[in-house]
Amino acid sequence: MNAPGELPVVCAGDGWVVIDKPAGLLSVPGIGPANQICVASYVQSLFPEATGPLIVHRLDMETSGLMVVALNSETHRKLSMAFEQRVIEKKYVGVVHGDVRGSGGVIELRHRVDLDNRPKQMIDPERGRLAITQWRVIGRNEAGADSDSVRTRLEFKLITGRTHQIRIACSAGQGLNAPLVGDSLYGVTGDESPRMLLHATSLIFTSPNNRQTVRTVSPPPF
Repeated sequence: MNAPGELPVVCAGDGWVVIDKPAGLLSVPGIGPANQICVASYVQSLFPEATGPLIVHRLDMETSGLMVVALNSETHRKLSMAFEQRVIEKKYVGVVHGDVRGSGGVIELRHRVDLDNRPKQMIDPERGRLAITQWRVIGRNEAGADSDSVRTRLEFKLITGRTHQIRIACSAGQGLNAPLVGDSLYGVTGDESPRMLLHATSLIFTSPNNRQTVRTVSPPPF
């Protein structure tokens, strides 16, 4: 994992910075002294003049890729509003177990936290929050004779931003029924992948202070 001061900075603008988060790094501090190193603490070390809330959106610890971080409270407010209004475009690339049929589609599920099994989410058509995920197949690997070795590479575009949204869309029977490789919460038994194969590869947004369009790309490291 990167040491403070070495978190990859993709680009920076007026009041914000886009970083490339490695897998295994928390977005915000966790519980206990061992979990205080996170994107927020790294950005604060890189930009000591930063004030106010920093984290605008989060990536799961197991997910790598692009995050935009605010460097002052006003930029944080404007970027947070943009996420709420769904005008920020986020795309991910992931690899799942199995051979996903079809070329693409839209998955709409309602889920909420499983109170008896945190931090997992559970499908709840009545009380769950709506999660909308667009997906398309961008590659297949069917070289292995053993069906367990078949993998499908997918691109995801988030319409909403719910906890574990892509992970549930992949694993749920009402979704793709094809868990992400390396998913420790929703994955398959016996999966020995060293990391979850999900990466935030594209982030497009309007810089809130000069209204210029910012397009950032990070190729998947897998």
